[in-house]
Formats: sequence, structure tokens, C-alpha cells
Amino acid sequence: MKSYQVCILMADSSKVVYLCRKLKFICMVTIVFAHPWHGSFNKVILDTITSRFDLSGKLYQVIDLHKDDFNPVFSEVELSVYNEGKALDPLILKYQQYIKESDEMIFIFPNWWNTMPAILKGFFDKVLLKDFAFNYEGGFNPLLNITKTTVITTSEKPSPNFKNVIENGFIGDMLNPVGIRNTTWLSCEGTSKGTDEHRREFLRKVEETV
Repeated sequence: MKSYQVCILMADSSKVVYLCRKLKFICMVTIVFAHPWHGSFNKVILDTITSRFDLSGKLYQVIDLHKDDFNPVFSEVELSVYNEGKALDPLILKYQQYIKESDEMIFIFPNWWNTMPAILKGFFDKVLLKDFAFNYEGGFNPLLNITKTTVITTSEKPSPNFKNVIENGFIGDMLNPVGIRNTTWLSCEGTSKGTDEHRREFLRKVEETV
């Protein structure tokens, strides 16, 4: 615990934080938030998590895709260097650095049209590039090392409706192959039409999980 406290006090230096993480004194969590409305229940979920981390002293960083004005659409120029694993947008390089620094990741998003929002799909397309998230040396190889992952989704329809999309598609085909592993999925169904107690209970579940 003493070593942990020393690291936090010196956290103004990125090199010190990196060293402390290497020595397993602290871990870093990156939260990817994909909802445009800051009056949404998704934002309440985000605030619940960050408040808990603030109280416990856990280090985290938030990627708020809409607030950052992230553009999920490839331009012709960007696509021309895709196979080289190059990113032309400085925001993508920033996101990659966040992920590089992370031990854990949390994804928060609504299920729209039975899948993730387009801005989150674009995050995977443009950020998890070759030679950053994976390579093809002797096959497809993961390059990331995220040891704990939490996927939090909201919807009106029952959670089983999204089981294939989230468990097989998002977790099985998008997270696991690049080294974002050990995933827990939390699904809040009936988000808008449910009771306040239903939403409070879900927030308690989120706090227990993260």
C-alpha cells in the first residue's frame, strides 16, 4: 500500500506511472464511452464508475467519442495507408496511447438496431490497427494485453436478443482476437421503460463488477 501511495503522489510524471504499472503497484483503466447525450442513463453509468474510481484512487482515463468529435468514417487518404497500420488523425494516436497504458478496459454503449453505435464500430476500424492491435506474423496474433474487460450495454429489448451480437460478435470476434480479454458483459434491458429501482439495481451491479 505504501508503494501505491508513493506512485499516486508522483503521478505527474508519465514515466513514473509507467514504472509503477510495470511493478504492479497500480493499474490503469481506459473507459470507452459511446453515447451522444449526456442526459442519458449511459452517462449515469459512466459517472457511477468514475465516482467509484475517484473514491478508491484507481487510475482511469475516459475516451468520450462524441465529446472528442471522433470521426468514425475512413477518408480515402486514411484508407490508402490502412494496410501499413498508419494513423493520420492525432486523436487516433492519442487513443492508441491510452490503450497501450491500460491493464483494463470498460466499454459503455447502447444497443441500437441490435448492434453497437456506428461511432464505436468506427473506433475499432480506425484505432485497432495492424502492428498496434495485431499482426500477421505466422498467422493472426494479438498485440494488446488487457487483462480485465467490462462491456456495459443498455437496451429496451430483453438481453437474450443481443446475446449473439455481444458475446459472439463483439466479445468473441472483436475483443478476444486482439488481446482484450477476460470480459464480463452487463446488460440493462428496459432501460427507459423500467422503474427507477430497476436502474438503481443495475448501477449497484456495475459498481460490484468494476
